[in-house]
Amino acid sequence: MSISEKHAIVTGGGTGIGLAIARALAAEGAKVTITGRRQAVLEEVATEGLYPAAMDVRDEADVCATIAAAVEARGPVQICVANAGIAEGKSLHKMSLEFWRNMMATNLDGAFLTIRECMKSMHDTDWGRVLTVSSVAGVRGLKGAPCYTASKHGLIGLTRSLSEDYLGSAFTFNAICPGYVDTPIVERNTVSISERAGIDAQPALQTMVRSNRHKRLLEPEEIAAAALWLCGPGSHSINGQTIEIAGGQV
Repeated sequence: MSISEKHAIVTGGGTGIGLAIARALAAEGAKVTITGRRQAVLEEVATEGLYPAAMDVRDEADVCATIAAAVEARGPVQICVANAGIAEGKSLHKMSLEFWRNMMATNLDGAFLTIRECMKSMHDTDWGRVLTVSSVAGVRGLKGAPCYTASKHGLIGLTRSLSEDYLGSAFTFNAICPGYVDTPIVERNTVSISERAGIDAQPALQTMVRSNRHKRLLEPEEIAAAALWLCGPGSHSINGQTIEIAGGQV
């Protein structure tokens, strides 16, 4: 099944993993709506095949209106990539309820809202792919990040449940679970770890590099390649799976 001319929505599509996936889909001929909270960032990267649309995944009304407008402009969504998320570690005794709720609103509520609204038009088609971008933290506990870990476990649970709901249909639901990827998130976490631990930036970065089994950061394009595979020919029997990309066993 070719993805040429199919409408894809990629949340968090202005940077990092989301942008890499969006570009890979566009290179195969898809019409890709990229969303994020900063319109200027989206417009800066919106090359051919990418259509910028500012959207806050935490805001239900915004998600509903933005996806409806994208469907009106480019047709039913047939590839939904729920990628938008935040990653920040904080130990239990340092977490406020506000921190917890913002993480869940972005990483989990945002994915739920995005998928729900995309499925409204996908139901009218004969083929569809829903991909969630979880994390290796979604399949194991990540030390020092219980909130992030819980949100990514929840995202996998949502993905698996939806795969059962639509079992035998033309739609599949899978979660991609990367380790540490060379993106702005890692750059920000390097600063955060450095400040919390009182160490230089390079040792702080190495704490994340060593967490990947092959001892290097992943490239965003590696995650994009997995996304293309899950949307490509012969992918119809890959459903309800966690695709772990971390340089070895998780």
